[in-house]
Amino acid sequence: MMDGGFWTNRKVFRKDGQSFSVFRGDGTGTKAISFMARRIDWDTYFMRIAREVSGRSTCDRKHVGAVIVRDRTILSTGYNGSISGMPHCDDVGHMMDGGHCVATIHAEANAILQAARNGVMIKGAAVYISASPCWNCFKMIANTGIRRIVYGEFYRDERIFEIARTVGIEMVDLSEADWK
Repeated sequence: MMDGGFWTNRKVFRKDGQSFSVFRGDGTGTKAISFMARRIDWDTYFMRIAREVSGRSTCDRKHVGAVIVRDRTILSTGYNGSISGMPHCDDVGHMMDGGHCVATIHAEANAILQAARNGVMIKGAAVYISASPCWNCFKMIANTGIRRIVYGEFYRDERIFEIARTVGIEMVDLSEADWK
């Protein structure tokens, strides 16, 4: 509804492949509202969702989000945060060990746990993580049968790349991509 009129939306494609939305009102004419060069690819789509999920993180040292996907369907999400029922790092401070906060459960671990809690099979899926997995999370991901890890920035452990090649897990680096 705009200016008391009823508006409908339709997509128009130009010869160069670009598209734009056109809204037609109640006889007041046609207005072009927005332009879009092309649809985003699936990796960008799911990585952007992982980034949104990271906004729920409760440890301000690093906000990380994870999305587990199979056949373009989201199976589970997770973010780094405290054990359920425990106070958040943001509220009470960090439990530091070796320069790392150990009070939180990492995003990818929480996504795996959420899937298990809800009886969702994730074997053969992909996981989109806003930061590459640490060594412990990588081992967990590998043993769940996830076959593809897409990450938005390198976190800290180079070992994951060699082992991923050995066990047949595809690693996709989107750190240079325009998903942000």
